[in-house]
Amino acid sequence: MHNYEEKMLTTLVELYRKSKKDNGTGIINRRTQIKPTKLYTGYNRNDGDLDEINGINEAAAKLRENGFLTYEMKGFSNEIAAIYLIDGKVEDAERYLTEKYGYESKHEKIKQVEGIIKRYSGYSPIADLECAKLRASLDKNTVPKNYAQTEEILKALIFIEGNEQLLYVREVSMLIYGSSKYFEENTMDAVCGLLRKYHGRPCEEHELFDEILREYHIVAERQKLCLKGNIVLVKKGRTIELGEFRNGVEFYADELDGIERIVVRDRQLMTVENKTSYMRCHDENTSYFYLGGYANRFQREFLRKVFDDNPEIAYLHFGDIDAGGFYIHENLCRITGIPFGLWRMSKEELQDVRYADCLLKLSANDRKRLKTLAENEMYRDVVQYMLKEDVKLEQEVVSLTLSFDACWSCNC
Repeated sequence: MHNYEEKMLTTLVELYRKSKKDNGTGIINRRTQIKPTKLYTGYNRNDGDLDEINGINEAAAKLRENGFLTYEMKGFSNEIAAIYLIDGKVEDAERYLTEKYGYESKHEKIKQVEGIIKRYSGYSPIADLECAKLRASLDKNTVPKNYAQTEEILKALIFIEGNEQLLYVREVSMLIYGSSKYFEENTMDAVCGLLRKYHGRPCEEHELFDEILREYHIVAERQKLCLKGNIVLVKKGRTIELGEFRNGVEFYADELDGIERIVVRDRQLMTVENKTSYMRCHDENTSYFYLGGYANRFQREFLRKVFDDNPEIAYLHFGDIDAGGFYIHENLCRITGIPFGLWRMSKEELQDVRYADCLLKLSANDRKRLKTLAENEMYRDVVQYMLKEDVKLEQEVVSLTLSFDACWSCNC
């Protein structure tokens, strides 16, 4: 059972602190109230848990005795109709919650924000602008939303705007947060968004969002490119035959600078979303490039080099038959400028009896994203089928079946 004393009083206090009454802008003096169903949705149901219902009633009675709230009962019933905070006791209620439950009052939060403004003002232009926004909220007696995360963003902004040495993203993360992944996982998108916003640098069509960090001498970790097929690389006048390696090769993307020409002798080049499927793919007259999700800057540059050197071949993409798979394809076409066709990503695969046991149901988020994709003619047919039949499919089972078919046909 929940601790309804803490939950009830905290909910009322938070409602009051967010109200116009507390900010001094209220015109109508409405009572700060909640219904018991806000604390437990089954409060009014005949099949509601009696322990939960009694817990709410007992908590309300105790807090009324302490002078923090009042409540009204329903007529001819043991049920509470509404619970009201005694507004004049809000600070006493906050002290009670702090002493008993470690609650942070609005005044404490305001002090924390004031501390953030003091610590991070005066060190970088964009950080100063963000601190000014925090100050504007305090001037309205309002606690800024997500101010703790804002502090983490300010740390990164100050470091990045003052950086003058070449660093990798994860080194930056270590120097700012003491964790190699924190920046990428928590604040990098927000920081890049602010850098672009304040410098008037929207993300261009063929640009990745985080590329703006390069202007501050910050680059991603060394990336590897993974490909296989009848491909020839010409580097510093020397010819490298990749077809000699049946399972392909990997090399660091920064070695692209020395590649003068890329010759694809196969009829087509296919990008593959997932590594397992990439390893399975061995169709004759097809070269393969492992994508691993959304294309990064190095993959984009390599693929555009391939396209420039080999405009006559076909370009295909093979990925999961789900919203993510189609968005990866859309992003790939957009940032490379290459018209990749879809391979084995149609409703025929979803209708194939061999894959019936591997079909998955759509989540609510899947449906939302697919409805947007349905506006694109390229995806409309398969997406409408997915929405109607409530199905999606991962590409690994498709590549597995196709590899078995190939082995059977060649008796290997």
